[in-house]
Amino acid sequence: MKKPSDPGENGYGIGDLLGLGSQSVRKNYYPALQDRIEELEQERNRYKWLFENALHGIFQADLRGGFVACNPAMARICGYDSPEQLRARVIRLREQLFCSSSEFDAIRQALLDEGSLNARETRFQRSDQTPVHVAVTLLRRPDLGPEVVEAFVADITDRVQARQKLEQLNAELERRVEERTEELQNANRSKDKYLAAASHDLLQPLNAARLMISALQDSHLPDKEGRMVEQVHRALEGAEDLLADLLDISKLDQQAMKPDLVYTDMDALVRGLGAEFEAVAENAGLDFRVRSLPAMVQTDQRMLTRIIRNLLSNAFRYTRTGGVLLALRRRADTLKVEVWDTGVGIEPAKLRDVFREFHQIVPHGSGGRQGVGLGLAIVERMVRVLDYRIDVASRPDTGSRFTLTLPLASAPSLQAWFRPVIPEPPGNGFDGVSVLVIDNEPAVLESMQALLERWGCRVMTATSRVQALERLAQDGGRPDALLVDYHLDHDLTGFDAIYGVRKYLKADIPAAVITADRSDEARSLLRAQYLPALNKPVKPNRLRALLTSLLATGTV
Repeated sequence: MKKPSDPGENGYGIGDLLGLGSQSVRKNYYPALQDRIEELEQERNRYKWLFENALHGIFQADLRGGFVACNPAMARICGYDSPEQLRARVIRLREQLFCSSSEFDAIRQALLDEGSLNARETRFQRSDQTPVHVAVTLLRRPDLGPEVVEAFVADITDRVQARQKLEQLNAELERRVEERTEELQNANRSKDKYLAAASHDLLQPLNAARLMISALQDSHLPDKEGRMVEQVHRALEGAEDLLADLLDISKLDQQAMKPDLVYTDMDALVRGLGAEFEAVAENAGLDFRVRSLPAMVQTDQRMLTRIIRNLLSNAFRYTRTGGVLLALRRRADTLKVEVWDTGVGIEPAKLRDVFREFHQIVPHGSGGRQGVGLGLAIVERMVRVLDYRIDVASRPDTGSRFTLTLPLASAPSLQAWFRPVIPEPPGNGFDGVSVLVIDNEPAVLESMQALLERWGCRVMTATSRVQALERLAQDGGRPDALLVDYHLDHDLTGFDAIYGVRKYLKADIPAAVITADRSDEARSLLRAQYLPALNKPVKPNRLRALLTSLLATGTV
């Protein structure tokens, strides 16, 4: 920028303009003034050097026109060879410097309102019309004109490009993560489908074998044959437990098991489990007591039942003499479910180890019934999913106590809806009770028929809904209960069969579904139909409890 103090064509400086040039003798009479003039010259030269050599662009401009002055760095930022070329080419900032006229208008209005802008990111046009990203700090200079501004400009193209590249990389990373997550989810779904299909195919023959063995156990066999049947029974029981536990562990580790919270009457639940384990206690020669009380909780009923059942199974497995106690206790706003036993106990240093996979409380070779080591691991994981608490206290050779703590439901008015119904078996057991069993596996039908007939039931079997209706037409009677497989042939379900039988008989026959499908989908469908369910392989104790409950709701 041409300043009045710059030497002109005649070579005049500040001293010349004041009449104090070298040709003047008056300066000799003003030594102080001469010193001040030299200081001003040094100051001017210093600022001139900074202006011309600054790395950042500097300019003065009239917002209504073009540049007043600019430094070489500003020219370089805009792609020009010299400041003079930039001033000559850019005569209107709005149209020729800024890439966006609306952006210029916004900056101009902000300057008029506030007087300054600090590090405003925008885009300037280069000489070749390409954009350059800049950060500009602007200051109004009303002393030089109504819309005159001074500006400091930094080229931030590299920074903006790096930021854009980072955003692209982040977007690409998120996309790849989403794709990978989708792949893993698809793999898990495929794995779940495979496990469900494999478990169904494995559980079907196990179910038939278990039912047949149970029927043989109820027969009066010679001692040798009875011991052989008992050994086969134990082997099947171990295989069933291992398969079921592996399926549950897999779902829990994949976080695929989500709690389905419903209001649950704990008195009814505990008493139902008590009835289920009475036969276990009788066969083991152990005392079994249940201490219950009215209590309502909001929980996943299936998972909670599995937790307590596993605790009871573990207690009976490791108790040789004495007994097992299942008790409910209130503590403030919580409910404690306690399982006591007089079994082998646990060493203090190993109390937390019992919740690890495949951990055996009783070492091999020390006697006692051996488990597969997954029951308590499943308990711990389900407790974690439900956000409950599980504690264990034990003394070796004395016994153990497992305590499950869960919150009581804050809905006392609902208790009247869920009063415990304790089914009582018919006076003569199941003598004369008519049961219709529908299953597409002939081996399962044969085994189920053999077991139920041992209990005194009259059994009618069918492999499909159509065959069931034909048998009913031939028999002319009405069954007291329906036991129906979930998956039937031709993509039909047990729901279809139950509906068809009830419609044919024009009666709401008590019914239950027996299934090897342990998926959440099947579980939700069963709950929506208000049908009790029993998982395959069917354990006789649970089947007996289920049949007793069905008969209690109907008319025998």
